[in-house]
Amino acid sequence: MSSEIKDINLAESGERKIEWVKRNCDLLRTLEEEFSKSKPFAGKKIALSVHLEAKTAYLCKVLKAGGAEMFVTGSNPLSTQDDVAAALVKAGLEVHAWYGVNEEEYKNHIRAVLEHGPNIIIDDGGDLVHMMHTEFLHLIPEVIGGCEETTTGIIRLLAMDKAGDLKFPMVLVNNADCKHLFDNRYGTGQSVWNGINRTTNLIVAGKIAVVAGYGWCGKGVAMRAKGLGARVIVTEIDPIKAIEAVMDGFDVMPMKEAAKLGDFFITVTGCDKVVDEEDFMEMKDGAILCNAGHFDCEIDMVRLKEIALEERNVRDNIMGYKMPTGRWIYVIAEGRLVNLAAGDGHPAEIMDMSFAIQALSAKYLVEHADSLDKMIIDVPKDVDNEVAKRKLEFLGKKIDKLTEEQEAYLNKSLV
Repeated sequence: MSSEIKDINLAESGERKIEWVKRNCDLLRTLEEEFSKSKPFAGKKIALSVHLEAKTAYLCKVLKAGGAEMFVTGSNPLSTQDDVAAALVKAGLEVHAWYGVNEEEYKNHIRAVLEHGPNIIIDDGGDLVHMMHTEFLHLIPEVIGGCEETTTGIIRLLAMDKAGDLKFPMVLVNNADCKHLFDNRYGTGQSVWNGINRTTNLIVAGKIAVVAGYGWCGKGVAMRAKGLGARVIVTEIDPIKAIEAVMDGFDVMPMKEAAKLGDFFITVTGCDKVVDEEDFMEMKDGAILCNAGHFDCEIDMVRLKEIALEERNVRDNIMGYKMPTGRWIYVIAEGRLVNLAAGDGHPAEIMDMSFAIQALSAKYLVEHADSLDKMIIDVPKDVDNEVAKRKLEFLGKKIDKLTEEQEAYLNKSLV
């Protein structure tokens, strides 16, 4: 099957975006050079479903440089950039994606990349893996394994594994230190507020930002909100994370109370209906809602549309809903991932680490194909450390090294 994209004539713009990313991704650039020589993916097919913008595109080109035959689609209807998709097709990759796909088109694009019988799956959110297990069981013997990029996808994988349904090994890329400590915290924190600011053009300082969820992503969003001058309220279900938020200087309360106070609401939980009808009815006039979790269910958009007396497109990518109370509340990017559906996603330097982990984890699967004995695999520590060491070198920083005497001290028996 040939590629399915919006317009191949957009390729030049996409090429410029990818070139900019390449200039700012030192790790991926060195991996591209190494892979071009060693060809670790020679003869292998890779199916990839990740938010299809310039950083992802460069990862695809790095994997192709390593000998992989690439079959690419997006992982969210509003995060694909059509010029980037065109640039990949022009570079010889098969791509099935365009901005604004409906649900049927989205699923058809996933089918299109899976029907080639991939050996490696690179997923973001778990849709590739899920469809592989439901519609392409006959191709599972061809799969060596896969890599999962995000928290939501890992939640789905762990549930499948617990039920005994997972049929091939998956590397939990999101759990690598060089991924979640930087991508989830600093990447999400900056890109979420980039998306909010460029879409609303409103000041944050002096306002109340409600952050639902205080995992690594929530920590980043709260930290950036504080830096922009907002008063921050965190909502949580985990008492330990709630204490952490308090000690980080934030207020903590249930969403039902926070709903009355917030000017901005950002959901970052991986759960559904975090903001529901009761919350909508309590919100002040002009409250702005957005989601930074993978799926668009954290804000109960279905119920919001049902109870709204009126809907109005008030600004590009912002929809207003008039509540029975007479107040208006506003939702950015249809409740989808605000940093990608209303922005360009994480900074290139951050994704450089995350996608280096992806590329090296895929290489690990190929190299250890005959000895993988678990369905759930953590990123090997030496891979994590290698990425960190290389990144430090590119940052021009050096660290200390234990002397032989110090190593002996740390390793000596206490008996």
